[in-house]
Amino acid sequence: MATTGGFPSDLEIASAAQIRPLTEIADEAGIPRDYLELYGTGVAKVKLEAVEAMADRSRGRYVVVTAITPTPLGEGKTTTTVGLGQAFGHIGRTATIAIRQPSMGPTFGIKGGAAGGGYSQVVPMDLFNLHLTGDMHAVTAAHNLCAAMLDAHLYHGNEAGFDIHNITWRRVLDVNDRALRNITIGLGGRLDGIPRESGFDITAASEVMATLALCTSMSDLRARLGRIVLGYTSGGEPVTAEEIGAAGSMAVLLREAIKPNLMQTLEGSPALVHTGPFGNIATGNSSIVADQIGIGTSDFLLTEAGFGADMGAERFFNIKCRYSGVSPDAAVIVATVRGLKAHSGKHRIVAGRPLPPALLEANPEEVHAGGDNLRKQLENVRMHGVSPVVAINQFPGDHEADLAAIADIAAEYGARSARCTQFAYGGAGAADLAEAVAEAAEEPTDFSVLYPDDMSLRDKIRAVATNVYGADDVSYTARANREIDGYERNGFGNLPVCIAKTHLSISSDASLKGAPTGWTLPVREVRASVGAGFVYPICGDMRTMPGLGRDPAARHIDLDADGDIVGLS
Repeated sequence: MATTGGFPSDLEIASAAQIRPLTEIADEAGIPRDYLELYGTGVAKVKLEAVEAMADRSRGRYVVVTAITPTPLGEGKTTTTVGLGQAFGHIGRTATIAIRQPSMGPTFGIKGGAAGGGYSQVVPMDLFNLHLTGDMHAVTAAHNLCAAMLDAHLYHGNEAGFDIHNITWRRVLDVNDRALRNITIGLGGRLDGIPRESGFDITAASEVMATLALCTSMSDLRARLGRIVLGYTSGGEPVTAEEIGAAGSMAVLLREAIKPNLMQTLEGSPALVHTGPFGNIATGNSSIVADQIGIGTSDFLLTEAGFGADMGAERFFNIKCRYSGVSPDAAVIVATVRGLKAHSGKHRIVAGRPLPPALLEANPEEVHAGGDNLRKQLENVRMHGVSPVVAINQFPGDHEADLAAIADIAAEYGARSARCTQFAYGGAGAADLAEAVAEAAEEPTDFSVLYPDDMSLRDKIRAVATNVYGADDVSYTARANREIDGYERNGFGNLPVCIAKTHLSISSDASLKGAPTGWTLPVREVRASVGAGFVYPICGDMRTMPGLGRDPAARHIDLDADGDIVGLS
C-alpha cells in the first residue's frame, strides 16, 4: 500500500484502526439496541422505528458543512466533517455526523473513495466505499424494475397512452460507463420489445435515490414513488409509476434501503451513512431519515452538503429543510489557501498534474482576490438566516500570511473562523473549529427558505439565480418555456427548484472563477422529479453518466496474497 512522503495512506490508517463494537457506539448515542440490525462488525442498519422511539430526546444543534466552490485541488469537505465530528469529543461535547454513501462509479473512476482522509475517516474504509449494505444496488434494482415494467407496458398495448418520443424514464447503473449514455433498446425480433431511444444514468442520479433521500417515512416513500413521472402522453399529460403498477414493487425493493447505516469514525464518533443523490442534478445531501435519528443522538448533528454553498447548501436550505421541517443552527464553510488562489484566476490547475510553483508561494493578495468566492458563499449562508463559520483547512506548506488573509475575509463578514489540521491530527486538529461552531450554534437564528411554495417556477429560478449565483437575469430556450408551462399546467408549480449547473463556478460557466457578475443564467431545458419533489432546470451540458479516464482508480485496486484490498484511496 502506497504512502506519501512517509505519511501512511488512507487505507493503511483505516486498516490499523481499532474499531469499537457498534453496540457501544449506539449505546453512547442513545440508539436502543433493539433497533439495530448488525451487518457483520463494521456497520448496522437502524430501523425506522428508532425515529419515534427517540422523538422525546433533546434536539442537538444542527450544523451543515459546505464549502467554497470546488477546485481540482479538493477542499477536504468530508475530511473536515469527520474531523469536526471527532473534535467535539476533545472539547467535552458529543457529535454525530451524517454523510452520503459514495457511488462506486467514482470510487473506481477518478475521484476514489469518499470516507474522509488521513486521521479523519469513517471506518471500515473499504466497506464504506464498496457495497456497504447494498443500498445502491437496491436503488438500481427498483429503478430498473420500473423501466422494465414501462417497456412491458408499451409491448402489451400501451394502455396509459405514452408518447413513445416523450418517455423520460431511463435506466441506471452504479458504474462509470460512457458507452451507455445513449442507446437504442428493443432491437431484434417482434418479441424483443418496442424499439426506442433511451440510455443509462449513474445510480446516484436516479430519481429513486433522490426520493429515498427526501422521504420522511416508509409511507411517505411509497407515496412519492407513486408520483414519479415516467413520461407523457401525446397531449402532454404525465404518466406515473403508480399508473403502470410499478410503485408498490419499487417500495418493496427499498424496504431495507430506507434504513440508515450506522458506522463510526476513527475516534469512535457515530456516523450515519445514507443515500447518495447526485450533486449536479439533485440535492447532493444525505437522507432526512438519517437526520431524524441523528438529531437526538448527540449535542451536535453535522450533515454535509455536496459541492459549494451555492449548490449543496442552497438545496439543503431550500429543499431538504423544507421537507424535513428541521432548521439549521449554524453552517461551516470549508476554505483552503490553494482553493482561493485558484479562484483568483491566475493559475492553471489540472487534476493529476503538478501544481504551478507560483501557487505555493506566499501571496495574500491572491487569496483576497480569490476570496470573492468565499465572500459570496458567506452571503449565501447569511441570506438564509444562518450563522457561518469558516473552516480554514490548513495544508503543509501554507504560509502564515495566506492563512491570515482567509481569517481577515471571514472577519469582514462578521463570521468566526478557525484553522484546522484534522487530516494529520484527527479530532485534536479541529478542536478550535469545534469551539467556534459551538459558539455560532448558540446564536439566535432566523432561518428561512429563499422562496415560498406558491411562487411561480420562473420566479423561483430567478430568486436562486440572482440572489445565490449573482446572475443579472435568466434566459430560457423555447423548449424550456414550453416545459415550465406544462409543469405548471400539470400542478407541479408548487415544487422547489434544483438548478442543474456546473459545480466548478458559482455561475453556469465553469471557466469563470471567484464570484462572477454581469452574466445571465441560460436555462436550456427543464425536467421534473415529481416523486423526489423538485423541478430541475438544466443550465449547460450535464453528464449524468460519467466515463472512465485513461488511468482510472480501478486499474490500481486489487487483492494481495492475503486477500486484503490494496490500492483503494
